[in-house]
Order: sequence, then C-alpha cells, then structure tokens
Amino acid sequence: MKINHIALYCLDLEGMKKFFIHYFNGAPNNMYHNPNTGLKTYILSFEDSDARLELMTRPEVEDERENIYRQGFIHLSFSVGSEKLVDNLTKLLKEDGYQVLSGPRTTGDGYYESCIIGPEKILIEITE
Repeated sequence: MKINHIALYCLDLEGMKKFFIHYFNGAPNNMYHNPNTGLKTYILSFEDSDARLELMTRPEVEDERENIYRQGFIHLSFSVGSEKLVDNLTKLLKEDGYQVLSGPRTTGDGYYESCIIGPEKILIEITE
C-alpha cells in the first residue's frame, strides 16, 4: 500500500500552485472546475515520487490557519537529495521572505532538515 496523494484546501489556489512549481518543481495537471459547487483543483506530481499533492479551493473555504500547532495534518516533507540542497533551498526560501522555523540541522532522530512556514502558514520540511 502507498499514499496516492494528499489534498489541501487553500484560499489562493493559483498562488499555492506557483509556490510548489517554483520551489519544488511540481508539475500540475489542468485545473478541474466544478461550476455547480465552485470546487477548483490542481494535482501536482513531483519528480521521482509516486505521491501527488492536490490543491483545492471552493467558496466555503475559511481561514483557520492562525495556530501552526493546530490539530490535524501539520506539515508536508520534501526530500531534495542532499544536505547541500537542503541548505540552498532553505536559504532561497528565507531570502524570498519565508520564515524558517528550524534548521537546517540534524534532528535527534538523525534527519538533516529544515522547516519553513510556506504560503497560507503550511509548514514544509525540507530533508536531504
């Protein structure tokens, strides 16, 4: 068994899509739009990964992102391939105005990673 995809509701669908394309080389499909419900989605694929990310929005989506330690799914983690690539991407994201919460560092359980606050306060871990 494997994870097929994870879905996120977001307020700024196009902005989120651009973020994952720019920083993580996401490849989106064509937008799906259901005019009856207002649902709009993109599914992004990532190099060397079977898992995909579905970005979704609809008129009823509310902004509930104030507490980054809220209940439920809390972060996405991307493996970039090396410590140097973790360092480089973390530096780029910081220079582009994203807050770095931790790292880059080796965690107590042996992972080399950083964690940033991405758009819409989504936590994103960047691992080697």
